[in-house]
Amino acid sequence: MARLEINRSGEMEVFARAVELGGFSPAARALRMTPSAVSKLISRMEARLGARLINRSTRKLTLTAEGQLFHERTLRVLADLDEAESAVAASISPRGRVRINSNVPFGLHHLLPLVPRFSALYPKVILDIVLNDTVVDLMDARTDVAIRTGPMRASQLMARKLGESPMAVVASPAYLARHGVPKTPGDLAAHNCIGFNFTRHCDKWPFVDGGERVWLPIHGDATSGDGETSRQLALVGQGLARLAHFHIGGDLAAGRLVPVLEAYNPGDLEELHAVYVGHGGQLPSRVRALIDFLVAEVDLRSAPEPRAWV
Repeated sequence: MARLEINRSGEMEVFARAVELGGFSPAARALRMTPSAVSKLISRMEARLGARLINRSTRKLTLTAEGQLFHERTLRVLADLDEAESAVAASISPRGRVRINSNVPFGLHHLLPLVPRFSALYPKVILDIVLNDTVVDLMDARTDVAIRTGPMRASQLMARKLGESPMAVVASPAYLARHGVPKTPGDLAAHNCIGFNFTRHCDKWPFVDGGERVWLPIHGDATSGDGETSRQLALVGQGLARLAHFHIGGDLAAGRLVPVLEAYNPGDLEELHAVYVGHGGQLPSRVRALIDFLVAEVDLRSAPEPRAWV
């Protein structure tokens, strides 16, 4: 039990520093100790080991044969301790690759603008970013984090909510000038509506009419596979689109898009979540760092200035 009360690694560090610097006084200055404290500590080590380690003289310090052996082993032990501490620090400090899959609108207007800030905070984390509106299987696609829109369904995936955003039917001023502004949901039958072409999407839009929610089918001469394409089509005057404010907030603020049928807006919200495989609640620090960062930094209420490739 007596050995547990002795800081042997600390003693080894003092001994190694004295040998490295060639004396008790320089070692004491480097370690912020007194020369007498260094001398006493090494004398105590020698007494415990039953061997002289250092030959002292007024001019220099030399190692005995036993001291040379002990010094070699001391350097090895201290190197192992440094390696162990570095390994633990590496497991805690986020580093490595994180693959994130995001829908195109969120990726363009919210995720990508945040990448420089995240990289500044976690310079050893590499973000592998894929943008598409396909719902991927995280395991098959080797994806660490996926951004999902809509209410979360029951699954084995874990999820953190990033926010929610209201929906709106919008069109460009040029389109409305040519085709007129729809006054009621029934007027949509005479308008070009931009729908989605992926199988999980319903080609009907919800409205509240007479206090009841109704779903009206839409028709048009163009569909898209992602929200950014729908936004671009609306911007060039192709037709009406129904999109979330987090995606078109900048367009609404700048007047590039105009909301219509707001009196019939059902007030539904587009939810966004970061989903991931939980592994019993254990996550690599690099993945947890990204998720915590997104939860803290994403603000779907903001109206980002979007990319307008028109």
